[in-house]
Amino acid sequence: MSAGSAGAVAAVDLGATSGRVIVGRVGPDTLETETVARFPNDPVFAGDGLHWDILGLYGAALRDLRDAFRTEPGIASIGIDSWAVDYGLLRDGRLLSNPFHYRDERAARGVAAVHERMPHAELFERNGLQFLPFNTLYQLASEPADVVGFADTALLIPDLLAYWLTGAARAEITNASTTGLLRWADRRWDDALIGALGLPRGILPPLIAPGERVGGLLPRVAEAIGGSTEVTAVGSHDTASAVVAVPMRADAAAYISCGTWGLVGVEVEHPVLTPQALAANFTNEGGVDGRVRLLHNVMGLWVLSETVRGWERVEGHAIDLPTLLDSAAEVPASAVPVFDVNDARFLPPGDMPARIDAWCVEHDVAPPRTRAEYTRSIVESLAQAFADAAATAGRLGGVDVRTIHIVGGGALNRLLCQRTADRAGMPVLAGPVEATALGNVLVQARAAGFVSGSLEALRDLVARTHAPRRFDPVA
Repeated sequence: MSAGSAGAVAAVDLGATSGRVIVGRVGPDTLETETVARFPNDPVFAGDGLHWDILGLYGAALRDLRDAFRTEPGIASIGIDSWAVDYGLLRDGRLLSNPFHYRDERAARGVAAVHERMPHAELFERNGLQFLPFNTLYQLASEPADVVGFADTALLIPDLLAYWLTGAARAEITNASTTGLLRWADRRWDDALIGALGLPRGILPPLIAPGERVGGLLPRVAEAIGGSTEVTAVGSHDTASAVVAVPMRADAAAYISCGTWGLVGVEVEHPVLTPQALAANFTNEGGVDGRVRLLHNVMGLWVLSETVRGWERVEGHAIDLPTLLDSAAEVPASAVPVFDVNDARFLPPGDMPARIDAWCVEHDVAPPRTRAEYTRSIVESLAQAFADAAATAGRLGGVDVRTIHIVGGGALNRLLCQRTADRAGMPVLAGPVEATALGNVLVQARAAGFVSGSLEALRDLVARTHAPRRFDPVA
């Protein structure tokens, strides 16, 4: 196909609650996506903790890729993105166990073990990451020594699926940058750090950048999905893909990739490793085309969705979220507490309203009383956390933030978008909702020659085809 002509690619987009296979059709003036299928991603409690059902996810992806090839036989490539930090350990190509879920409590053991050898401030100088107790280096440090010693390969979730599709073991660099084991000075595995932590260097595969070819499909895989193509590395950390599709001016905007987590930050050319960034617990993660995502993790819609799930268990039926948000909008903002959504108590699954109550009691404020009040309190607390993080990101990164872009599922939450605009005192542009999938397909399409140009050119295509919704501050 000639350069600049439209073509099709397939995106496998794995989120923390569901996965999707999407066909993207891309050309110089075309950017369309069609969701072939969506499948649940339900973690599994086993005897040793909380795991991802990775084989179930892979099987669902294969099934839906087959449907994608029936819809679009000329798919030029497949790209895979997912959440960060979690991994599978292999020996001789065999998966040793289902990957642990980052919300499993075992990672806390690894934090102590790592920090005994190297404190967080020293780690930050090397890897640029904020402290999160589930980062990959902490998880690896919590593994029994005989398990890690027996493994010969460690692959992050998108790299693991790509390996099963192609037989090529690679580590895509945007996701590798979230492990804590990548050295920002040269964007290579930090052999000295890996050795100091007592981890085996040999299990980490060669690095690959977004847009590079991973490999062709294995014959048995091609037969299973009814088509032959290749796998292209994308920004395999889902936030890296999402940021590709934020229709922003990077020198004047902050972004919020809002789903289970709220990733709030700015895009910069070089990592920000200052004492101020360390104190603010900001992170430097790899972006597409060598950009840096200077951002902070906010707990995100997880707090609301886990709250609703708890109510649904009590009621025995589904709760309509738009109706709940409409009722929350009727509650005055001044009538509910603004709590710290980043408090560690809100990380694990469980009774969120009880934890909100406990936070309020500890801070001598009245807790919410009704479901509408709990919902409004969560929205207000998220909006304040988003506004604060966006302001801090701009200050740390030297970006004159005048607009906040919200992409992902949170862009559909009108109350959250409006209140973020109100609390930040600046416009919020909401959308595209499917930013992660769009970023995934755009990187593939550029590698295939269907489009060309810089990230700015890709974002211009997003802006021309997916106009965001504007929320101006009113309070």
